[in-house]
Amino acid sequence: MATPAALPPLPFNPGRVRTYLLRLPLFTRLILLAIVVFWLLELQTVWSVVQWGSLTPDEIGIGSMYRLNTYPFIHMGFFHASMNLLALTPLLERFEAEHGTLTAIALFIGPLSTFPAGLYILFEKFLLHRNTAVIGASVWIFLLLGSEAIKTFKSNPYFSLGNYKIPTWTSPLFACVVVSILLPNTSFLGHMCGITVGYLFGLGFLKVFVPPEKILRWIEGKLNLLGRLPHYVSVDQKTYGRYGVLPTTNAMGERGTPMSYLGTSQRLAAIRKLRSNPHFLFVHLPHILSFLCILAGVVWLLLLPLNDYSRQTYISENALLPGQVHTYFSGSEQNIFRGYKKELEGLLPTEEGHNRDDAELTPGILDKIQSVLRASGLKVATQNYEYTSAGITHQGQNTYAIIQAPRGDATEAIVIVTAWKTIDEELNLNGVTLALTLARYFKRWSLWSKDIIFLITPDSKLGTQAWIDAYHDMQPPSVQPLPLKSGALQGGLVVEYPFDYRFESLHIVYDGVNGQLPNLDLINTAVSIAGGQMGMGSNLQEMWDHNDSYEARLHTILRGMVKQGFGYATGAHSSFMPYHIDAITLQTKGDGWQDEMALGRTVESLCRSLNNLLEHLHQSFFFYLLMQTNRFVSIGTYLPSAMLVAGNFTIMAIALWLRTGYYTGAPQDEKKQNEQTPTSQNKIERKTATTDQKDDTNVIIERQLALPLSFVVGLHLLGLIPLFIFNNLSHKHFTTATYTCIIANAVLPLFLTLLLTKAFTPKPQQYLLMKSFSLLPLGLFLSTLATLNFSLSLMVGLLCAPLTFINRISPTTSAPLRYSLFSVMLVLLNLLSPPVVLLGGCWYTGASVETVLTQAAFGWDVWGMWTQVVVWCVWWPAWVIGCALLSFSLF
Repeated sequence: MATPAALPPLPFNPGRVRTYLLRLPLFTRLILLAIVVFWLLELQTVWSVVQWGSLTPDEIGIGSMYRLNTYPFIHMGFFHASMNLLALTPLLERFEAEHGTLTAIALFIGPLSTFPAGLYILFEKFLLHRNTAVIGASVWIFLLLGSEAIKTFKSNPYFSLGNYKIPTWTSPLFACVVVSILLPNTSFLGHMCGITVGYLFGLGFLKVFVPPEKILRWIEGKLNLLGRLPHYVSVDQKTYGRYGVLPTTNAMGERGTPMSYLGTSQRLAAIRKLRSNPHFLFVHLPHILSFLCILAGVVWLLLLPLNDYSRQTYISENALLPGQVHTYFSGSEQNIFRGYKKELEGLLPTEEGHNRDDAELTPGILDKIQSVLRASGLKVATQNYEYTSAGITHQGQNTYAIIQAPRGDATEAIVIVTAWKTIDEELNLNGVTLALTLARYFKRWSLWSKDIIFLITPDSKLGTQAWIDAYHDMQPPSVQPLPLKSGALQGGLVVEYPFDYRFESLHIVYDGVNGQLPNLDLINTAVSIAGGQMGMGSNLQEMWDHNDSYEARLHTILRGMVKQGFGYATGAHSSFMPYHIDAITLQTKGDGWQDEMALGRTVESLCRSLNNLLEHLHQSFFFYLLMQTNRFVSIGTYLPSAMLVAGNFTIMAIALWLRTGYYTGAPQDEKKQNEQTPTSQNKIERKTATTDQKDDTNVIIERQLALPLSFVVGLHLLGLIPLFIFNNLSHKHFTTATYTCIIANAVLPLFLTLLLTKAFTPKPQQYLLMKSFSLLPLGLFLSTLATLNFSLSLMVGLLCAPLTFINRISPTTSAPLRYSLFSVMLVLLNLLSPPVVLLGGCWYTGASVETVLTQAAFGWDVWGMWTQVVVWCVWWPAWVIGCALLSFSLF
């Protein structure tokens, strides 16, 4: 089949790229392979390749002279290796083509590696008295650039920049300066040493180190290297060409055919054949690219726990000064704490068999809390609220008090929250008592520049949300407005201490609603104060025994991604995130020697740090993945993982769009099979088909868009129905509704397929357009979502990945095989439907379907979660369209 005349031009010629890679000479291939092998070896943690082979001045000795040759092969990660590979390949290929393979081996194993290393050691160790280790093939890149610059200078001494003439030999120096400025952790001295040796080689001062041509030619002939080694470059290029002469003889004594012509013609013929095969370009190539994107996205995620892709945490906001103040919360304050606790315990139910954690915040307890706060000199107010979700009514009363800043003007405030029940429904008696004690203690200090608000709520899910909504006048009618307010909230701390014995460490909870996160400086400040000032450990994501191994880091990242992806509130602090207020929860964990005074001093030091702020936290990261308390991955590093997975849908959608407009033919193998039929009737049909085919490949095919667009848009609108049902149904019917949805999902694609087939009889082009219109918004939405909620985008993208490869089975396939494939693929697709995935997750975690869906409906009604929108309006329509396309195989 001829190449379609209407094909849009590609931004580059893939055939030329493939030809160039296939023609790379032998030594260049070996160098590139060695760099890739060493990079792969760096991924393991048993043996440090960098420490073994880097050029470290103090490590050079008789037994470690190998470092003078190994340092160019070793790199500090994927980006370092890939950038050097791209830059080195054309330079090294040109060098080997001009000088031959044996000469390139002798020079790069010898002086072109050791001389730059020797110069670097001379300057670094003996003149600068430093010991900076260097690695990477960039020394060869700048060396070859220096050599090429000298050659250019001999033929073209200057290039003009306005009225100025600049010597061409200075171009590597400019490149070295630019690289040192733009790229961090680059060795300016190492690059300059490479340029110096390159200048010397270009000027001919290193000719003495080049092996004699006579000896090299004798080795070539003796070992028959031209006949034995593919892609070998001969020493004598002027006589025999770049790749030498094949050792062949003939009876007529004619000169042998150069290898370059034989190999080139064969490779070019294969490339021309590939370019003239639209079936591969439009059908197979998009599937390959999509699969590579998904694979690269998963591999990228698995690389994040490595040191090369993560960073140590640090404090960006200098005004915080964590742990720089002396805390005074101790001594007599412990007696106050015990007295308040005894008074509150006296109000708890004392009936036999009554579980202490079931104690509710009764009006008597609320009155006692308010009287204690008023006695401490604080302004006290209450707020009633009521919410109804999934047929359940939630109501309660918040109590809060405000310390007006002696040194402020009531324009800024800090919130300290203690809920009567923790997020795990445990009684937080010690936490509430500590808040009362801190309120009395803080009131006596005159150093506060911000108001301090103490908020005591009945639970960790509703009370804080009702209070923060009312604080910003965004509350629903069932929530009472706040009678007492302060200034803009600068930060929030939630304290949970649900047991009576001493604790060992602090568990910092930071995940917010819809995947929002607090400023990283707040978490770093809490970790710094707990570990540095108070001497207590800190944990993240319930990783109590974190040993800083790859597995522990990956486990911590995945735990955080799951919570971020689901988008639910992980504590009372989560309600602050939608209003851009940074907040965290401090939970006491373990059995150790830390007491309530240590926790109080931690809260005091955190409030002192927040009190120092001159503006809202903004300098550090808001998008990150924490793998340990002192190590994180920023958005610029982890984002490509989700983007690659989302990009596979866009690639397939664009390829299908091009295919429907330029190519709808069959593979060439089928056409060749038809051409082998010898009958006259088939000859006539083949001739007619050939004529039609030529016409089709030279004319843009008109796309019929009405049916595919209506089908895709209709299904996306149909997703509003389950979205409404599962957010407004009573919790008693959630389990039944889930199984009903599974049955409906199994029947709906078949019903839609039968309806469309009988009513409209879609054409093959329209099947492709349906898939294109389905995958295009999926890819675009997930790419956008990745910047807001990376984890949700990646999870939905991986669950939808099979939809890229689902197609209508060809009608030419035999009926038994077609029905068998259809049945197996439909069952597998149904296992990836949203309700089935929900059942699988509930089975794995041990939670009931009713509990999970009740929590989801609660999040929709109270927290403003939009995870359900992604599930029912993005994931579910794409899944239904994939099943429908597969169901078209029956007709």
